[in-house]
Amino acid sequence: MQRFIIEREIPNAKDLTQDQLAEIARTSNAAVESLGVPYVWIVSYVAGDRIYCIHDAVDEESILEHARRGGFPADRVTPVVAEFGPHTANV
Repeated sequence: MQRFIIEREIPNAKDLTQDQLAEIARTSNAAVESLGVPYVWIVSYVAGDRIYCIHDAVDEESILEHARRGGFPADRVTPVVAEFGPHTANV
């Protein structure tokens, strides 16, 4: 599978409550289960008026179908080409 970063523009996303985030997660999980293809939601970050999601999927079309089924925007879908962090300095 390929890792993707999905940018979702959601006005006032920073004000979403834990209950609202839980409902979004339930909707996303149901959308993932309905896809019938390998698909893993890794994590999401809320920042200002955007939510950045990290998902593993077979292709961009699966990302867009997940968004459609969940009723989420997917304003930008970008394949990840490399990952690194503090541990990379020890390679």
